[in-house]
Amino acid sequence: MPTSREEIESLGWDAPDIVLVSGDAYIDHPSFAAAILGRWLEHHGFRVAILAQPDWRSADPWRALGRPRLFCGVSAGNMDSMINHYTANKKRRNADAYSPGGQINLRPDRATNVYVQRSREAFKGVPVIAGGVEASLRRLAHYDYWSDKVMPSILQTSKAHLVVFGMGERPILEIARRLDDGERVEDLRDMRGVAYLLGKNETLPDHRWQDSAGDHTTLELPSLEAVEGDMRSFAVATRIIQRETNAFNARRLVQAHGDRRVVVNPADLPLSTPDLDALHGLPYTRSPHPRYPDAIPAWETIRHSVQIMRGCFGGCTFCSITLHQGRPIQSRSRESVISEIRHIATSPGFGGHISDLGGPTANMYRMRCSKPEVEAICRRQSCVHPTICKLLDTSHKPLIGLMRSSRQVQGVKKINIASGIRMDLARQDGEYLDELVEHHVGGHLKVAPEHCSDSVLNLMKKPPQNTFEDFSKKFREVSKRVGKEQYLVPYFISSHPGSGVDEMIDLALFLKKNGYKPLQVQDFIPAPMDVATCMYYTGLDPHTMKRVFSAKRLTDRKVQQVLLQFFKPENWAEVRRILMEAGRKDLIGSGPECLISAKPPQGAWRGEGPKRRRDEGAPRKTGYRHAARRGSKK
Repeated sequence: MPTSREEIESLGWDAPDIVLVSGDAYIDHPSFAAAILGRWLEHHGFRVAILAQPDWRSADPWRALGRPRLFCGVSAGNMDSMINHYTANKKRRNADAYSPGGQINLRPDRATNVYVQRSREAFKGVPVIAGGVEASLRRLAHYDYWSDKVMPSILQTSKAHLVVFGMGERPILEIARRLDDGERVEDLRDMRGVAYLLGKNETLPDHRWQDSAGDHTTLELPSLEAVEGDMRSFAVATRIIQRETNAFNARRLVQAHGDRRVVVNPADLPLSTPDLDALHGLPYTRSPHPRYPDAIPAWETIRHSVQIMRGCFGGCTFCSITLHQGRPIQSRSRESVISEIRHIATSPGFGGHISDLGGPTANMYRMRCSKPEVEAICRRQSCVHPTICKLLDTSHKPLIGLMRSSRQVQGVKKINIASGIRMDLARQDGEYLDELVEHHVGGHLKVAPEHCSDSVLNLMKKPPQNTFEDFSKKFREVSKRVGKEQYLVPYFISSHPGSGVDEMIDLALFLKKNGYKPLQVQDFIPAPMDVATCMYYTGLDPHTMKRVFSAKRLTDRKVQQVLLQFFKPENWAEVRRILMEAGRKDLIGSGPECLISAKPPQGAWRGEGPKRRRDEGAPRKTGYRHAARRGSKK
């Protein structure tokens, strides 16, 4: 799709119908929102131009494309721009995977706000629609980790006419068609999957959604002013929002912002398999726009991967997937997936290796509630926590069939499963585990137990510790039986709500006992609207209103990161200090149960000054020692 005025004119257009603005480089691949939305609109007859990573310091890059006939669609990209820019320690990242050459500073902080404002400046009178992860998770008042305060809805800060939340293929097509038919942007407020800001003199429209199992009432959330000033009000608002995420029965939400009100309609319904197949069957080039001279790291990672489903019913409290993609699993047909694999297999540069066959969770393919009438009214936050729902169809047979068919495609030598798998589901199906371990593990399989403390895991809505231990045992047994030396690569989170020093010491002991030495630390980042973020900010579990501890100071968060990597020589002094202060001197020594040795290992004082070494008990240098010269009397 065109990205410049020259490309637009080469197509014979006087102007595009729609301009899609993105904080990511333009990669024409179905893993990227601008591509999939643009191709979908194009498929239905609309002229779409892509404005990728424009220089936001003026509106000139917008004006250069020409005034769009219908609307301007804005997204920060595949990630929230603040998470894209900053680590959990609020330090600037040194690379951007969604930019050519990994270059940073090609998008602004809070990119949606800036892009919307520039769009309005460039195209006065043209509707501006915000969407994507950043807008979706900031559609209501939310806690912002980087400013450490509650911020208003992005509708107020950006002044977008509408926010499309969740996966936007169906809503964006409806918006295009209705604007094309002459409707005003205000007429679109009856749509599913949109949020808008009422004027102070406007009344709340009486909209009803006949395809909903809800009672069509409107729920009033605690106001912006209430959640800014009262932790309990913020927790109550979070609980209501989370209970209204099932598109089948969600009710409209309203939240006062001063003398105006933010209105959030029920989420859009899940896509059917034919609709998802149609989206993935569009004519993507599956490559970056040729304007980019440098490789784009995100594309290098996924260029030979295949997405087989979307959505997640896990409901992990630190994860935004359910809020954005929905809880029901939406799966492609086997024919659609195999067709894409065949296309990849004949593409230039393909070496026979499909890097992933998955989605948010690789082994939820085709899993849905076995009783649609119950799914339509259910408000459960997770289908697998605290136990797996007895109505959930957990059969892996459709997935096993897909895996076997995919291996038969000519030109394909190996297919890995790189997406995370749900271990509590996988361990129940020996046939799936056999298939996975024998054919789809490239030496290492990534899994996410996240912690070893059952109390922390419960707050995460993750299965208990023994799930990982049982899965590990079965993984080793199958690997041995098929004659392959393969290993699990477990991911653990530090600083998650509920995790203190004692829990992290237990996790360090668990890692040592099992021989794991994580090279990277996954530190908890409070993303907007997540349940765990509410726990972090308020100190309350919004579902139970019980108190929850969180490590908030950066120094306390650093303690938890260091304990995850207790084995590094340069962490020895800090781990020793932590253990001494925690009353766990028994873990310092030479015994098999000890985390660190009593004496500092080589490299323990790397980068430390003499005062720090003395404070930590290192021997103090008192002078110089001179070796006696050969032949001297000394």
